[in-house]
Amino acid sequence: MSTLLSDEEIETALPPEWERDGDEIVRVFDFDAYLSGVEFVSTVGEIAEDAFHHPEISLRYGEVEIRLTTHDAGGITENDTDLAARFDEAY
Repeated sequence: MSTLLSDEEIETALPPEWERDGDEIVRVFDFDAYLSGVEFVSTVGEIAEDAFHHPEISLRYGEVEIRLTTHDAGGITENDTDLAARFDEAY
């Protein structure tokens, strides 16, 4: 099981553009076209599957919202902040 990060560790490890929302970290990625968002969701899905750590993803016209938490740990872990950084690189 992953170890929960402290509040200070979360603040330090949280990638730019990501925000904390309780026991999750969240970011909204903006797109000019719907299909660009769809393609990004596909890429995110592949990255998440590779990491065996699956986010909550909401696809809307012009944006994709991603929420990360480690359910078995009950909150935010290094797995979440690392995956958030990988999503940023893919963006």
